[in-house]
Amino acid sequence: MRSRSASGGLVYSTDAGRMCPACRQPVAQCTCKSGKPVPATDGVVRVSRETKGRGGKAVTLVKGLALDEAGLIALGKQLKAACGSGGTVKDGVIEVQGDHCDRLVELLKAQGRIVKRAGG
Repeated sequence: MRSRSASGGLVYSTDAGRMCPACRQPVAQCTCKSGKPVPATDGVVRVSRETKGRGGKAVTLVKGLALDEAGLIALGKQLKAACGSGGTVKDGVIEVQGDHCDRLVELLKAQGRIVKRAGG
C-alpha cells in the first residue's frame, strides 16, 4: 500500500476546491501551469476527423495551434459555438463533437491561419 505522501497528498480541499498535485496550490492559483512553454509547431493548423475509440461517433480534431492553454480554451469555445456542438481541449488538441471539418477550416482561414485538411 502506498503512503499518503507518495501518492501526491491533498487532492481536494473544502476550502479551496481542487488542488494541483505539483505545486499544492488551488487549481485557479496554480503556479506550475503558467510556466509551461508553448509547443513549437510548423505553423500549419491541421483539421481532421476521427472515430477511433469513440464508439463510432465522429469528432473533429484541430491540431498544430501555437497557443497557450488559455488561448486554446478560448479558441475552442469559439469554434464549438460556431458549430453549435460540444467538445473539449486535451493535450493541445481541440476536439469538437461531430463532423465539422469544412466549417472549421473556413473559420480558421478567416482568422488568417494557414490550415490544411488532414486525413481522408
